[in-house]
Amino acid sequence: MYGFRHEQQTWNNCGPASITIALSYYGWPEDQEFARRIFRPDREDKNVTPDEMVAFVNAETNIRALWRMGGDLDTLRLLIANEFPVIIGTGYMPEGYDWLGHYQTVVGFDPGSFYIYDSFIGTGENGEGYARPVAEVDREWQHFNRRFIVLYPPDREAQLLSLLGDLADPMAAATAAFETAQQEARTNPRNGFAWFNMGTSLVALGQYQQAALAFDQARQVNLPWRMLWYQFGPYEAYYNIGRYGDVMALVQSNLNNGGQYVEETFYWQGMVYAAQGQTADARNAFRRALSINPNTAFAQEALNRLG
Repeated sequence: MYGFRHEQQTWNNCGPASITIALSYYGWPEDQEFARRIFRPDREDKNVTPDEMVAFVNAETNIRALWRMGGDLDTLRLLIANEFPVIIGTGYMPEGYDWLGHYQTVVGFDPGSFYIYDSFIGTGENGEGYARPVAEVDREWQHFNRRFIVLYPPDREAQLLSLLGDLADPMAAATAAFETAQQEARTNPRNGFAWFNMGTSLVALGQYQQAALAFDQARQVNLPWRMLWYQFGPYEAYYNIGRYGDVMALVQSNLNNGGQYVEETFYWQGMVYAAQGQTADARNAFRRALSINPNTAFAQEALNRLG
């Protein structure tokens, strides 16, 4: 695919930069700073979620977006072949850095590679995309349960949903993601990402008890210390089965490693306080979440419920 405008990301800004790159395919004139002000009013905010990315596109542009978990390599190829821009969430470890979450815009493929517009690295030779071996892309995509965001004009929605097949339905996508992760965990029981992905998929399916068991297993093997900057399924699973101590332990761990700039950290802290009747502490936690990102609707809703 051609016609993308690359932007080199500013500090911690791969989400806004990637959505800007993908939107440029449709002639979007704004830059990453426009998106950053909505996504990350506090420049230290560590994460932009797929929900935020999709909501931004649907609210701010004439283009539409959706996201799903449980993608596969053939889905990526099919979407690119039919000229739908795709952003994938990946684990990332550039030279000199610890593991990070990262968004990448997929612009092409050949039998052995995918071609990426990467807001951190660049656009590759002749601006055709940074070539990445298929196996490497899939391995790093696994770290985020193979989540993908697709941008499309409204008049092509029916075509997109047809191309996605079963993945068009969020619950079917979560089921597919679970089945893939389960098989990967059976193949390698020490693969923490596979166990974590099982938990994430089960949370999406509302199966919190089983999700908690999968997250328990994931926590016993090696996972990156920044994991809960980006993915919040363990909070939701443990909270919904009343394991408030585990939620608060994860909150404290996140606060000790930079998670004081992740609004979800304080949201789940507030949810536990509210469940335990500590209303003043809950209010303070929700307000901390909103101080990082005033656009965090779920924190505002939780605060409103307290009166």
